[in-house]
Amino acid sequence: MYLSTEKKAEIFKTHGEVETNTGSAEGQVALFTYRIAHLTEHLKKNRKDFSTQLSLQKLVGKRRGILAYLFKKDILRYRAIIKALGLRDIIKPLGSSRDSK
Repeated sequence: MYLSTEKKAEIFKTHGEVETNTGSAEGQVALFTYRIAHLTEHLKKNRKDFSTQLSLQKLVGKRRGILAYLFKKDILRYRAIIKALGLRDIIKPLGSSRDSK
């Protein structure tokens, strides 16, 4: 199995302060990012694995939802986890739209 209990505990210890705090938003985002990276590598080798592709899209949506929650509740925690994981800033603040120039 690609995700052992030890690896999961290490992810939560690194990003969720303690390894038993599995409910922290930062820990969940870090875990989803690890799983997304694994599924992306799998899909590079197996292009026609559509069930994995659907699972990947669901995981990305879940991660985006948690990041949107963090953005709304605590912008500093959001920025810290984005920087720590090397993710793009995909959440746009209210008031900025694509149409306004």
